[in-house]
Amino acid sequence: MSITMDTALASLVPNKRRVSALKSLGVTTVGEALTYYPFRVTEPVPLRTIREAVIGQQMAFAAQVRDVRVVQGRMSRVIATVDDTDYARTRHMPGGIAQLTFFGGRKNYVDWVARRLKSSPILVVSGVPSEYMGQLQFTHPDIVTVAPGPAGTATGSGGENSIPDAAADSASTGSAGPYANFQSAADWPASTLKYDADTVADALTRVCRPRPIYHASSRISSEHIHETILGLLWMMGVRAASVPEGQNMPAELAAPSTDNITVQNDEESESKVATFAQSIPDILPKSIRAAKGLLHRAEAFLAIHDPDSTVRFKAAIETLRYEEAFVSQASLLKARQHAHKSSAHPCLLDGDNETGAASTTAVTNLRDRFIASLPFELTAGQHQVVEDIAADLARDWPMQRLLQGEVGSGKTVVALAAMLQVVGAGYQAVLVAPTQVLAEQHFETIGKMVADLNVPVTLLTGGMKLAARRKALAAAASGEPGIIVATHAAFSKTFQAPHLALVVIDEQHRFGVEQRESLNAKTDDDTTPHLLVMTATPIPRTAAMTWFGDLDISWLTELPGGRKPIRTVVVNEADAGTMGRMFAHIRARVDAGERAYIVCPRIDTDDEDDGGVSATDSARRSRGLSAGSSGRSSRAASSRTSRASADDIGIDDPYETFDDNGETVVRPPLHSVAEIADRLQKLPQFAGIRFATLTGRDKDDVKTQVMADFASGETPILVSTTVIEVGVDVKQASCIVIFDADRYGLSQLHQLRGRVGRGGTNSWAFLISRAEPDSPAEQRLEVIHNSLDGAEIAQADLEFRGAGDVLGDAQSGGKSSLKLLRVVKDSDMIADARTRAEQLLEVDPELAGEVQLAGAILDFTRGNETFLTSS
Repeated sequence: MSITMDTALASLVPNKRRVSALKSLGVTTVGEALTYYPFRVTEPVPLRTIREAVIGQQMAFAAQVRDVRVVQGRMSRVIATVDDTDYARTRHMPGGIAQLTFFGGRKNYVDWVARRLKSSPILVVSGVPSEYMGQLQFTHPDIVTVAPGPAGTATGSGGENSIPDAAADSASTGSAGPYANFQSAADWPASTLKYDADTVADALTRVCRPRPIYHASSRISSEHIHETILGLLWMMGVRAASVPEGQNMPAELAAPSTDNITVQNDEESESKVATFAQSIPDILPKSIRAAKGLLHRAEAFLAIHDPDSTVRFKAAIETLRYEEAFVSQASLLKARQHAHKSSAHPCLLDGDNETGAASTTAVTNLRDRFIASLPFELTAGQHQVVEDIAADLARDWPMQRLLQGEVGSGKTVVALAAMLQVVGAGYQAVLVAPTQVLAEQHFETIGKMVADLNVPVTLLTGGMKLAARRKALAAAASGEPGIIVATHAAFSKTFQAPHLALVVIDEQHRFGVEQRESLNAKTDDDTTPHLLVMTATPIPRTAAMTWFGDLDISWLTELPGGRKPIRTVVVNEADAGTMGRMFAHIRARVDAGERAYIVCPRIDTDDEDDGGVSATDSARRSRGLSAGSSGRSSRAASSRTSRASADDIGIDDPYETFDDNGETVVRPPLHSVAEIADRLQKLPQFAGIRFATLTGRDKDDVKTQVMADFASGETPILVSTTVIEVGVDVKQASCIVIFDADRYGLSQLHQLRGRVGRGGTNSWAFLISRAEPDSPAEQRLEVIHNSLDGAEIAQADLEFRGAGDVLGDAQSGGKSSLKLLRVVKDSDMIADARTRAEQLLEVDPELAGEVQLAGAILDFTRGNETFLTSS
């Protein structure tokens, strides 16, 4: 069977439980396994004799088994007595005796350990020594059984971390010893028993070298993940040279040897690289790999998953990190290259456009009349961005611009000016919003703002009644100049806009590239609409320049006048007194005619599963989530199911905590809307106050009614999930309470905080936390507490979480290939990769000579889609 990076693990790993456990981590193929990188490696284990043991310090040694006994009881013990006399002689030390102790409550485990210890007279042991009743003891050490052979133990006289050498032992001691004549595994027949290693030298290499530690779960340990990945490398031929003759691969894919691949000369290196490339072809061009001194991709995988030294491990990490940088930058350059080759309708301000549909006066007056009609002055930043967009729209190739601005910075006004320029030129513009609530708000706001300009505005949502929907579709299909405000309905096959010249995507992180590109097919000609994507999710400048390198980027940094700073308070949930005063304050604001949001991450407690994880969270993990109790954004997700189910947990908890073994630390269950709504309505502070609830499960008409009642004051307190995170604009809202705030991303908290104070009133954000004092979670909340600067908060978020989490693919429905690259720390590497990618594309624009790189770029584009998650 030919094994490739796309081969399913289910076809290779016979242990179906292990396949299922790996699937829960998002690992379903060989490629996903090889790119499931360890988060750290252990330090090399020093070689010592039993006499050199230091209590509490890890060590490794070779010894002969003298006795194995089982002590029965409620907690049975297996005790093996070992003697390292032969090994100690090579270090000019007297031999010593120690006990290896294993505890077990199950008979099958005790019997298995006893059989292992009895099966081989020679063991290599790695563990931490302790003392028990005057005897040196190793409790649950790692043991490697060594196959007996006529050559015997390979011993030597090297230094602290040297691998024993048989010839050196013979020369220095004058005693051949039982295994001194060993030369190679080929000198003796293959053993009929199953042993972990064929020689002591192999076993010592195996236990002393650094060991990768992976993020694991209760279903699969880091050790079993490691074992599986090594087995896959063996099966792909990367480890073929190190497998002893006659040794068969065990059923569980345990690697039979851990000999590393060491490049000793150019000829040998090229030979091995050629062998590796048959199974794992390199992505980077050979010239770039040579210029940067990088490893072959297969060598890098081996050095990461089976490093012979920490130096080799770091070199492999750098290789694959640079590969990610190069592929990402080449992808962005290719996207920009493709855009400039497309054609678009030029929407000229002077009216000289291809349709002749509008006069000079009409075009200029329409946009300028709108700006003049505004009851406020545009900021200098808004004026500049409006002019930049106008210049883009005048070209005959499509604009691709990212407009980034703080909550309330006036992005919608800028976008509306652009849409009116297009409408004045005789074309259609569509504004796509992620939710029906936001689309309806845009429709109402835009309708009022252009009421005197005689510009038709059409609303199209999936929740509309059939007759209204047909009318909206007919208006779009007519091709008449106008503005269409839509939800995901704009991506449906029934939506056609033959004269579509501009697509504006609001809160672009909610849409993938494939959805956006589907709008290109809505026109009746071969043109590509101009594209303006907007986001209020703060993106650090370095990150935006890196990941949106195919877009021109505009920033709106000034806030319109009239908005007062939001006061942010971090409240420990266990502090009953402060919690009570907070609720009394909210009641006072409600009595003054204001509104309050209460935000919870979970819809109801019935979702709980797996010790505090909701059913939806479990489903998300099955699509590739590497999460414990929190619901982390997917890094290797397979196809995503309905969007509605993802709203069951409104939280994006990217800050998982792992123990030293890579397992997720379980944290308290998340609060739910149902629980908090019930709890608050029973408080005396809210006597006589009506509450409303809003979640992603509610139907569109219910959401609309709930928001209307909230805005009118009929239900002045709204308990919701993060469905109100984006676009909800209720001027009277002055307070927001966010439960489990320590489990949100910083940028998401900043977005939620921006829901209040929009009417110029004093406003407060209360962040309810269960974080431990001085913990990283508490430090993150201090960032929000002390800053209202979205860029500063985004930068801190990036540094806390890493680029792979902030700039991920949670809504893309594809596979992320971003695992190692760090936007902040690797900025120099990214710049170098971009320069080299530009040089390569100048010589070979279609990458005809770099097939593997072209394929990687295609995979990257489909998987990452160059957009941000909502956190």
